Amino acid sequence: MNMKYVYFDCFSGASGDMILGALLSLGVKEEDFNKAISSLKLKVRVKVEPNQSNSLAGLRVKVETTPESPARTFKEVRKIIKGSRLPAKVKENALLVFKRLFAAEARVHGQPFDRVHLHEAAADDALVDIVGCCWLLERLKVSSVYFSPVNTGQGFVLTEHGLLPVPPPAVAELMTGFTVYHSDEHTELLTPTGAAILTTLGKQWTNLPQLRYEKIGYGLGQRKLKNQPNVLRVFYGEEQEPADPPPVMLVEANLDDSSPQILGHFLNQALELGALEAFITPVVMKKNRPGHKLTLLAETDKIDRLIEAVFSETSTIGIRYYQVERRVLKREIKEINIEGVSIRVKVSGLGQKVMNVQPEYEDCRQAARKLGWPVKKIMALAVEKSNKWWRR
Repeated sequence: MNMKYVYFDCFSGASGDMILGALLSLGVKEEDFNKAISSLKLKVRVKVEPNQSNSLAGLRVKVETTPESPARTFKEVRKIIKGSRLPAKVKENALLVFKRLFAAEARVHGQPFDRVHLHEAAADDALVDIVGCCWLLERLKVSSVYFSPVNTGQGFVLTEHGLLPVPPPAVAELMTGFTVYHSDEHTELLTPTGAAILTTLGKQWTNLPQLRYEKIGYGLGQRKLKNQPNVLRVFYGEEQEPADPPPVMLVEANLDDSSPQILGHFLNQALELGALEAFITPVVMKKNRPGHKLTLLAETDKIDRLIEAVFSETSTIGIRYYQVERRVLKREIKEINIEGVSIRVKVSGLGQKVMNVQPEYEDCRQAARKLGWPVKKIMALAVEKSNKWWRR
């Protein structure tokens, strides 16, 4: 079970291009990266060059775009990503990052989600940053992303909305529930793109963990800082099975007057906001009225946002939550091929022993559609081809 992790050390903040540089410096070939990005069909040129910041050597990535790089809605961004030839997991993660980014901007500016147009954050360079980071994580076989407390910088920054305090409102919104700080650098160190990537795909460790790593990468920022190197450092290694998995929070609420349509919508929303599990249980409430118990399982740093969503989207006026312990199996994503169509397989294990092998249903469904076969036939073939991991 060769599961990899990355840990971003954000002592000089983070941006999309710094994350790209850090991941590329772990050994991914530039030509492979450019080939993947070309499937987005954008008018961009990606320049990757070795350089230094305060004597620290790393890679600086510059995404050159045309002057007419447009503002886009989430629907337009989704169309570009869905229309590419990138792997399904890359598309899925990139859309999750963009969805979180658009949602933050919508809350900040008081606009409906589907009417928000992003300029810098949805322009061609941001598409390359976010999709490129998701592709690099997949290429490096990274199953877990972690990051340190983040240096946001301080002062003011000039944006399309005028002069704004650092961190800008969208960044402050994205970092709600996460640990941030600032040094003496009077500039913006954490960008909306960087914040969206870290908080969507990663988990924060507030204390430096015990790390056993194989490589260190460095992604360089575009500006020279006054007091420190402008560098994002990343540690890369094989993920070790933790002796004591971190505790998580269980959130519960009883509902007796919410419609099934609203509850179904909210379960999807809760998962998008970072819930590990979200489900509804039928219950009998006071006066023998049928109702539902909503249950969410989430990491501590996701609780505030989820509780706010429960109050906002459901009819409850009270919530209970408490810490619980759990045991989880290590998971690794493998791939099989059926008639030229790739299907992901989740292989779960305890130590070196495989405990469960499960083809991804959504991939089987899409394969069935492409091949014109019944889904049950695809799933049976996928299970048969997946048996090799049981034998191992």
